[in-house]
Amino acid sequence: MSEPVVAFVTPATAPRWARWLLFSPVARIVIFTALLVLFGAASHALLSAFGWDAKHASANTRALVQLLSRTVPVVFAYVILVKALERRAVTELAPRKILPDGALGAVAGLLLFSAVVGVLWLLGSYHVLATHPDAPWVPALLTAGLGAGISEEIICRGVLFRIVEEGLGTAWALLISALFFGAAHLANPEATLWAALAIAIEAGLLFGLLYHLTRSLPLCIGLHAAWNFAQGTIYGIPVSGLGVDGWLVSQRTGPDWLSGGAFGAEASVVALALCSLCSLVLLVLAVRRGTLVRPFWRRR
Repeated sequence: MSEPVVAFVTPATAPRWARWLLFSPVARIVIFTALLVLFGAASHALLSAFGWDAKHASANTRALVQLLSRTVPVVFAYVILVKALERRAVTELAPRKILPDGALGAVAGLLLFSAVVGVLWLLGSYHVLATHPDAPWVPALLTAGLGAGISEEIICRGVLFRIVEEGLGTAWALLISALFFGAAHLANPEATLWAALAIAIEAGLLFGLLYHLTRSLPLCIGLHAAWNFAQGTIYGIPVSGLGVDGWLVSQRTGPDWLSGGAFGAEASVVALALCSLCSLVLLVLAVRRGTLVRPFWRRR
């Protein structure tokens, strides 16, 4: 049986020092991180020099600046990592995939979170108190939606999951990237260990398996962005502990394990159960297709 194909394999002619300092999984992750810090500092300096981050700017302008400052350094660092170091086409972020895959992911994200809200409503936990059609949706779309989706998916799936999978295999890549993704939310308002663990399981595993099967970052980005946008702007639920101003003014009642508490519905067992079910379906598909990557020491 042939081995599943990974995006990058260390060149057979690479000298020993390059194998460790340039092409090893740890080295590539460190190099990406250094590039990200460098481009992040340059982006911040540039935006400050032109006054684009001024506090007196409109909410939409500030949101656009935040989107650029979060995404441009990540995209630049990733493209350089892939094109200059790995010397391959950025197929997982190809322009032809951005619109169709992004739209498909967005539809999936809207449906998935709507299912979460639907179950909470049926269980008597989610209540609509009023509507707010003038809620500022553009800043939310640019920051909590696209900003978070693009930056976090490139970092967690494009870099961490993909590179760890190339070295340690799919199982370890899922575990490490999911735990990192959950732990990254511990700094959010109202975060708890349970909330971080819930995000690691429901989102970290789901996004990791989705990327594993499709090798499409736009698909993951679309799902991530739409999930956040639906949660906050449509249904008026805090997004990972961050307060929102949604089209629906809502309230969740009941125990925190059901409602998610102040952190939001992502800490609810309903979101955990529905997302885990989706992850299980993706895992079954991966097993049937034989795409799971084994650790490097077990490959032929």
